[in-house]
Amino acid sequence: MYKMPAEYAPHRGTLMIWPVRPGSWGKDPRAAQAAFVRVFEAITRSEELYLLAGPDHFREAQAAVARLDRVHLLCIDSDDAWARDVGPTFVKEGDSIKGISWSFNAWGGTVDGLYADWRKDDAVARAFCEAVGLPCEDAAPFVLEGGSIHTDGEGTALVTESCLLSAGRNPAMSRQEIEAELCRRLGVEKVLWLPRGIYNDETNEHVDNVCAFVGPAQVVLAWTDDPSDPQYALSAADLDYLQSVTDARGRRLTVHKLPIPDHPILCSEEDCSSYAFEPGEDTREPGERLAASYVNFYFTNDAVLVPQFGGENAASDARACAILQELCPDRQVIGLPAREILQGGGNIHCITQQIPLSL
Repeated sequence: MYKMPAEYAPHRGTLMIWPVRPGSWGKDPRAAQAAFVRVFEAITRSEELYLLAGPDHFREAQAAVARLDRVHLLCIDSDDAWARDVGPTFVKEGDSIKGISWSFNAWGGTVDGLYADWRKDDAVARAFCEAVGLPCEDAAPFVLEGGSIHTDGEGTALVTESCLLSAGRNPAMSRQEIEAELCRRLGVEKVLWLPRGIYNDETNEHVDNVCAFVGPAQVVLAWTDDPSDPQYALSAADLDYLQSVTDARGRRLTVHKLPIPDHPILCSEEDCSSYAFEPGEDTREPGERLAASYVNFYFTNDAVLVPQFGGENAASDARACAILQELCPDRQVIGLPAREILQGGGNIHCITQQIPLSL
């Protein structure tokens, strides 16, 4: 039976996409691209990087990774750079690996999707599997994004109700039917349904921004001690839930609180003026709170790549790294500047997708 391994299991490599969309990365995407390159560098220390770029930007991406080893650059076009959500979800049975191509509709389709045309993104998973010679299972018309699921590799999946039960994804399916589909496709036995995600997360609150496995029966949860913060009620509801359930093996979960940045990160007037939005694309407003969370980290074979926001959040950046280093003593915790990635709407976990190792 094919099963989705935990992210902290050994990787063959990581899938990423070169960022160019003006509505996510600005009319001048060089700052975001520099942030992506830092992620490339950290990944290629211990595993392969599979980087996708469309034909119009292929040479640009090629120049950006020219000095790096372990990079496989593929000419595959996309609408944006969220590899976690548009790339395949990989499952494994023994030495065999296959990708799952979910139906992608820009996080909500005509109900509350973030852009009007997502055809290129919806084709990425199949195109990538074909390019690297892996079988691809077509899960359409079931709508799902990789950022909306986390697994422990031992039969348990984490999701949020706010995302998977949203009206723009699979409205004709019941919660029980959605859960059965996840169990069948991912090889899990139990789905844990957290109530909420991160405040103002435009993905309808993906789980990968609020809660993640760091080991069997061990999770980190985005947290704030400030009852006046809009995140407080969301995280408190998740904590109550997590303390009331067991995983697929009957174990109680140990919940480690991972505080959000001490100071909310807001979209400035300068930030807003830098975007160029297409018709039907979700826009930003000055003063809009961005969905900043340290839970949006990524495991590589030898490290944990942790978003860092800098400035007045330098202390909370360091705190997050210290907490994760204690929880992951066998990996190096690497803090990477991620303010420019956050401006696009997600963070390091959202732009990466692990490919399991086949022995």
